[in-house]
Amino acid sequence: MSDAPTHSDPAKRHSAAITDGPDRAGARAMLKAVGFTDADLAKPLVGVATTWIETMPCNLNQRRLAEFVKAGVRAAGGTPMEFNTIAISDGVTMGTEGMKTSLISREVIADSIELVVRGQMFDGVVCLVGCDKTVPGAAMALGRLDVPGIVLYSGTIYPGVYKGERNATVVTVYEAIGAYRAGKISLDELYEIENAACPGAGACAGQYTANTMSTVMEFIGLSPSGLNGIPAEDPAKEAAAQRTGELMMDLVRRDVRPSSIVNREALENGIASVAATGGSTNGVLHLLAIAHEYGIELDIDEFGAIADRTPLIGDMRPGGRFTATDMYEAGGVGLVMRELLKRPGLLHGDARTVDGRTIAQIAGEAVETPGQQVVVPLERPLKPTGGLAILRGSLAPEGCVVKLAGHERRSYSGPARVFDSEAACYDAVRAQRIKTGDVVVIRYEGPVGGPGMQEMLQVTAALVGEGLGDSVALLTDGRFSGGTHGLMVGHVAPEAALGGPIAIVEEGDRIVIDVDRKALDLDVPADEVARRFEHWTPPASRYRTGVMAKYAALVGSASLGAVTTGPRMTASLTANLRAG
Repeated sequence: MSDAPTHSDPAKRHSAAITDGPDRAGARAMLKAVGFTDADLAKPLVGVATTWIETMPCNLNQRRLAEFVKAGVRAAGGTPMEFNTIAISDGVTMGTEGMKTSLISREVIADSIELVVRGQMFDGVVCLVGCDKTVPGAAMALGRLDVPGIVLYSGTIYPGVYKGERNATVVTVYEAIGAYRAGKISLDELYEIENAACPGAGACAGQYTANTMSTVMEFIGLSPSGLNGIPAEDPAKEAAAQRTGELMMDLVRRDVRPSSIVNREALENGIASVAATGGSTNGVLHLLAIAHEYGIELDIDEFGAIADRTPLIGDMRPGGRFTATDMYEAGGVGLVMRELLKRPGLLHGDARTVDGRTIAQIAGEAVETPGQQVVVPLERPLKPTGGLAILRGSLAPEGCVVKLAGHERRSYSGPARVFDSEAACYDAVRAQRIKTGDVVVIRYEGPVGGPGMQEMLQVTAALVGEGLGDSVALLTDGRFSGGTHGLMVGHVAPEAALGGPIAIVEEGDRIVIDVDRKALDLDVPADEVARRFEHWTPPASRYRTGVMAKYAALVGSASLGAVTTGPRMTASLTANLRAG
């Protein structure tokens, strides 16, 4: 029996600490029980993290894709070891108490990937991601670990075919619910849409949060360009997974770490991709969190500055006409890169990616499908500025995010209709108590107050379905789904639970939204605001124990990415230590 497996270059094999030498015989014995051989354990060990779960279509193909990733790792001289973590379906849980767990899952996903990779001392890791929080969660984990790593998106769902058109998505269903409640369609029609909208595996079909973050991963360089966009059920996805495994071993051998790829320029490219494609406002929250994990200073106002100079050139749902499958068939997000590089200052073309190419090289190799209409020329943009803006003002001193794609309104004022939960607001929408001209305010749904900062798609889609999408506004300290469109203001900070001004808004107060002034204001005299705060007390926590309570105690402001490793965590730990 040999003392231990050996490797030609142990300095590049972090896993040697867990597999090599007489003292590691116990570890090897355990791993041999799994089926690994001495030869396997002498090679670099690569984690293959899946977020597979049987509660949604978004991640359903990942166990199959993992086999191809592993085949690629083996073919390139490594030993893959598959593991999994959790995922929460926003689409399934929307409008229920379960939706509060969605954003919280981002931290658990990042934590669990970090723990397994640290604990098993892998030399690299491929993260297979799909539904919304799995994408940023994986990117955050790579920032913490800084071992060679790749994020591979398991792909978009195909759009459903309804009434002969291939354009139905899960958002179509939520808007149909509102139309049914308003008496505009029958229950049978709603059922037909329900059955058509989601035809198989893959993440939600529009440029909603999952596809927005998939695009971001290519623009910041953590995903191999062109592979994320392949739909989940396209046969080419398997070859893409195998190629990713092979590429992973190249990164391990060259010791290419995420910190050498994700820098300020890369994050600015990611922000530009959200603005240029009318992507989800959740991109703001997640890019702030990713920046935090990589130790890169990034301010919420920078999103507004980049969006102001970045034209909207992706005609994608929910604000536009096309789905992520259409983008892939048009030629992929490399077309977006190509167009943005036409104007100096919109994109950092020299930024490198995990496949070894620069953004400029990827753009130069993009192949456009003749006649495609998904990505328009930079010279003729859909809008001269991007699909979001950052507002501040007396109602949002720390900032908030407004989505601009899909509507033309840049200013709005009206009386507040105030609700202390998403559920209370939805009851009012169902009862048709929201009227043209209202400004709907949903509070105590922020990171702490929810807790978990749930999305408001059920409310916003119902408003659209009732025909109020263009005649009301909505603001919240919670979040919006990537499928939301209309004048919607989210991430209002400070949140109500922490004493933000949104906490003292009263029914009928005039609220002013002005995108051109970058302002969100409460039109109430300062002395009246002060009087109201004298009588305001923080609400009791909705959860006293478990992960929800833990999250509420640690999470920071949405304006900082709603991370759990910031100042609030430090303050909480200090207080607990003093109390102890």
